[in-house]
Amino acid sequence: MELTKRKDGFGHLIKWIIRLGDLILINLCLILLSNLLFSDNTFTLFINNVSLGEIFLLINLIYFVVVSIIPINLSSNIIFFDKVVHRSFLFISLYFILLTAGMLLLGVGKISFDDWLIFFCGLAFSYILWHIAVRMGLKLYRSKGYNYKRIVIIGSGNNALNVYNELKSSDYGYKVLGLFDDNPDFQNSTLNYLGTLSQVDKFCIENKVDEIYCTLPNNEESAILRLVNFSEKNMIRFFLIPEFYGYIRRKLVLNSLQSIPLIGIRPEPLQLVYNRILKRTFDIVFSFIVLITVYPIIYIVFGIIIKLTSHGPVVFRQRRTGLQGKEFTCYKFRTMHLNDKSDSLTTQHTDPRITPIGRFMRRTSMDELPQFFNVLIGNMSVVGPRPHMTKQTNLYNGLIDKFMIRHMIKPGITGWAQISGYRGETKTIEQMEGRFKRDVWYIENWSFMLDIKIIVVTTLQLLKGDENVY
Repeated sequence: MELTKRKDGFGHLIKWIIRLGDLILINLCLILLSNLLFSDNTFTLFINNVSLGEIFLLINLIYFVVVSIIPINLSSNIIFFDKVVHRSFLFISLYFILLTAGMLLLGVGKISFDDWLIFFCGLAFSYILWHIAVRMGLKLYRSKGYNYKRIVIIGSGNNALNVYNELKSSDYGYKVLGLFDDNPDFQNSTLNYLGTLSQVDKFCIENKVDEIYCTLPNNEESAILRLVNFSEKNMIRFFLIPEFYGYIRRKLVLNSLQSIPLIGIRPEPLQLVYNRILKRTFDIVFSFIVLITVYPIIYIVFGIIIKLTSHGPVVFRQRRTGLQGKEFTCYKFRTMHLNDKSDSLTTQHTDPRITPIGRFMRRTSMDELPQFFNVLIGNMSVVGPRPHMTKQTNLYNGLIDKFMIRHMIKPGITGWAQISGYRGETKTIEQMEGRFKRDVWYIENWSFMLDIKIIVVTTLQLLKGDENVY
């Protein structure tokens, strides 16, 4: 039997072109930095006794180290620009950290922090622009009919139509050749009907099909197994679309328990141990820095004003709902006169309970600073869904379906909902649902860089002030 040969060139040439471009860009940026800093040909002062060859060997080796840690898959058949900037910035940030460590270990010196920061910003900006240009070029290249995977779809039900409509976008780099099905009525469809299941083998071999997407129901076991065997014998990748795709349209997570496949209905990046370690480490370091620098000054200044303008403690304690629905004691600077409704009545505009200094602290979120103790203790995070009073949690749980999902991670001092226009009082159930949806989005899409973005945006918003907070 003659061996079927397949050309496995999809994306590999483009991948190496991109990596070569990355290396050229990184080397040019370092050369440019050295020329700007040492225009009098004293670059040897920068590298001390380290040879120039060792410097360039270091910067290129670190690139391949980072590629192995963060497989950006720039030659992937899926290209979405909103992910290009994020992943490129994450890649270059890790590269810069490792490069800095490598330079220090080699004994390279005599360069200021400001100059090194300029190098990082310039490299990051150039790197992101380069990858955006690559994506635009790749999309144009695909629009001309190149660099795509040939696929066929097996089945004619709603799942098959949904898969076809999903993959026909040029962003995916797929060319849907058509559909196979034993249903004769399907031949009248406007889609490209290729024939019955008995004709799949011949068509796939003659047209060099790369992938098969099967949407047959579970009761077609024999047909599915035959297609699997054919695909593996001919080096065609086979994908099975589960029947529940028709009624569960969301991101799913595939795991396994020994040989038992497990499909999670919600992606949760923070279920990965190394992600939890990264987030917790950042929480400890960040909260510790805030508590030893900013907090003492704020506590002394505003603590005196709070005591002089109203009776009661400086720090207010309140029971709120945290991780897994468990209650914890949340700390805040007291911004109200002492009252017996603080645990049941939410703050409203022109609330008479708020003190003058309290109104200022609430608008600038200074009253939240003691919550960094909660972060250090471990019952809160710097970023996460905002914790509610227990009475509010019970109320919203009865009004909003699946509301408790937001308690599957630790609550935060700020969150994705807060920088998306849902900071402060939620006057309507629609506003609360909007906040809830953004909390769930954060849980499903968490990343370390997303946390950094939320912290930066929160800081900028606080400097401007927010009319919705009172």
